[in-house]
Amino acid sequence: MPKFLFVTGGVVSSLGKGIASASLGALLESRGLKVTIIKMDPYLNVDPGTMSPFQHGEVFVTEDGAETDLDLGHYERFTDSRSRKSNNFTTGQIYDSVLRKERRGEYLGKTVQVIPHITNEIQDFILRGARVGTPEEVDVAIVEVGGTVGDIESLPFMEAIRQLSLRNGRQSSCFVHLTLVPFIASAGELKTKPTQHSVQKLREIGISPNLLLCRADRPIPQDEREKISLFSNLPMEAVISVADVDSIYRIPRMLWEQKADALICEALGLSVPEANLREWDQLISRLENPQRTVRIAMVGKYVDLTESYKSLSEALIHAGLHTESRVQIDYLDSELLQDGDVQRLEALASYDAILVPGGFGLRGTEGKIRAIQFARERRIPYLGICLGMQLAVIEFARHVAGLAGANSTEFNPASPHPVVGLITEWQDADGSRQTRSEESDLGGTMRLGAQRCPIHPGTRAQRIYGNEVYERHRHRYEVNNAYKSRLRDAGLVIASETPVEQLVEMVELPESVHPWFVAVQFHPEFTSTPRRGHPLFQSFITAAIERQKAKEHSA
Repeated sequence: MPKFLFVTGGVVSSLGKGIASASLGALLESRGLKVTIIKMDPYLNVDPGTMSPFQHGEVFVTEDGAETDLDLGHYERFTDSRSRKSNNFTTGQIYDSVLRKERRGEYLGKTVQVIPHITNEIQDFILRGARVGTPEEVDVAIVEVGGTVGDIESLPFMEAIRQLSLRNGRQSSCFVHLTLVPFIASAGELKTKPTQHSVQKLREIGISPNLLLCRADRPIPQDEREKISLFSNLPMEAVISVADVDSIYRIPRMLWEQKADALICEALGLSVPEANLREWDQLISRLENPQRTVRIAMVGKYVDLTESYKSLSEALIHAGLHTESRVQIDYLDSELLQDGDVQRLEALASYDAILVPGGFGLRGTEGKIRAIQFARERRIPYLGICLGMQLAVIEFARHVAGLAGANSTEFNPASPHPVVGLITEWQDADGSRQTRSEESDLGGTMRLGAQRCPIHPGTRAQRIYGNEVYERHRHRYEVNNAYKSRLRDAGLVIASETPVEQLVEMVELPESVHPWFVAVQFHPEFTSTPRRGHPLFQSFITAAIERQKAKEHSA
């Protein structure tokens, strides 16, 4: 049976349980332990796939096609563990599973209750996420409990982890509680009372933390730590100060310096080597010593909540680390670019590169298309992702291929040239419906998860990726195969296509036409990590650096 590290939160949400869980995972992994991280979300939605980014932030996609909480992106960026569907589940999934069992008669006519049926189901889901009984069983499963202690929604999860710790016996589980120590400006001091009450609430439900991670905007002095220690019934070394830092990638070392990983290993009865943080130290050294700053314009529709593009912004930062540059991302509202404001559009010329990310719905799409046209005509490095690729194809079709009114059926079902649409909407030249291959079940459904596709030789994509690409998808609409030949004839390079339906995966412009113009249907940001970076983003940032150097030379 794996050991379990349960991470809970108190006082307020958004303190950084996901980052804390990921950082602890990185430390345990650096000690030679095999780790996985599980996120339990207390909301009733089955998953965040249908939730607004303004409500939930980014939807992260796993290799096996699960739409999950954005914290799973942190888990994959900090550790070598790859998440699956079983690494994230919600109250909605738990109740759905229990009710299906009840309908099948699996409870033999018993009254179905929160205890034991819901709590048992939660424990079963945790064991499944830890891959118990499989060849991939881990040494330590880190389980992050969403919400904060005291929430009604979180209580079944809290009870389940309490039961699981008793069920597995001594030294099977360790509890880490993340809480807030606010600084009250009018009093000029840090206040420990919220943390005291949070720990008290946790102990009321039968959980005593082994470790406290105390979040504050500054290091917590010894006096305050001693007070927290006294009222929380913990030794002072178990009260860890987690102050604000300029980069989340500093947190593993911060926790290591206060022996957080050593305390966890002691609580779990693990005798393993000391952590090796050489890779993290090299990463921080690159972070602290950039050779230049590059400015990227990210033109999107969810810019009021930048968490909507969390993996993407992190991937750009990773690329900066591997190109000795600091990446400054300016989030520009695409709606402000579609009202004919020439001055606002011309401001894009000051950027070293332009990126249009994924998204759904009509709002802001024409502004994105104007930004893409500007990048193409002004020879500014451009990267389009998912919708950013579809709009790049639409822009090319309208302004280069001569297909007036070209659009996606998502935005204009009556478009005279539906260069993007659902597969079920495509038509052959004679007007008959195009049939789907037996191997595909795409149709009007979401294409989710990782897919392996060949890359055509002689393309920039081949120089970036090699002969094939293996990336994750999250979209419904595709470039219409009926228009591929007309787009190619007009000069658009289709660099990669799926092996079965020949769906467009990557497009680019020839180097003779544009210095760097690449757009992809998949989401490469989901596979970027700080220690390894990502070849596509590194190539993009390198192109931005070259543009900057050219401007400096001409000046």
